[in-house]
Amino acid sequence: MDSAHELAQRGAAHGTAVRADRQTAGRGTRGRNWESDDGGLWLSVIARPEHTDALEALSVRVGLAVCAALEVACPVLPRLQLKWPNDILLDGRKMAGILCEARWGGGRCLWVVVGLGLNVRNVVPDTLRGVATALVNWAPGATVDALAAPVAAAVAFAAREAGLLTDPELRAFALRDALAGAHVVEPVRGSAEGITAGGALRVRTEAGLVREILAGVVTTAS
Repeated sequence: MDSAHELAQRGAAHGTAVRADRQTAGRGTRGRNWESDDGGLWLSVIARPEHTDALEALSVRVGLAVCAALEVACPVLPRLQLKWPNDILLDGRKMAGILCEARWGGGRCLWVVVGLGLNVRNVVPDTLRGVATALVNWAPGATVDALAAPVAAAVAFAAREAGLLTDPELRAFALRDALAGAHVVEPVRGSAEGITAGGALRVRTEAGLVREILAGVVTTAS
């Protein structure tokens, strides 16, 4: 992602992609470390979206596009799910994460780097096997080389727009919503009820009020 930001600063066009075979300092949301060993797709795409009034929704829009691209490339996959705000799940476990980093100047968004970490053939650490998985477990023939171009194209296409989610996008998300009806403990306690067009998670509290959460880490009751 740092390399992509440097390229964007020098004027690289929308859709320019940077791929790493492995990363020694991969990062996830909120500064978390991201395991990035050989065999995974570690990809960053420069985006210069036409509208940026709903940047919080961009990870959802990109997630929908990546899920569709992966299901086309690997027809044996079950329906992939999205866990708000930026995780792609396979069989209930995390397979990929999306991280969007915007750069601003003069009061406007100059560019966004969309980072994608996708477990393809890399070994998932033993400590994470209960919550994470790799694509190869379902699609043995999947390779990073074969997936890189179509996934990068899907990200670039989706990231041309960072405005409000459309009704078709909201319906598509509802079909993949891993939190639908889940009892949420954090960041607020209540029942998850989908997302808004602006990308906020809707949580109906125990008092019956609907809270809209724009950012945070979701914890659900076991």
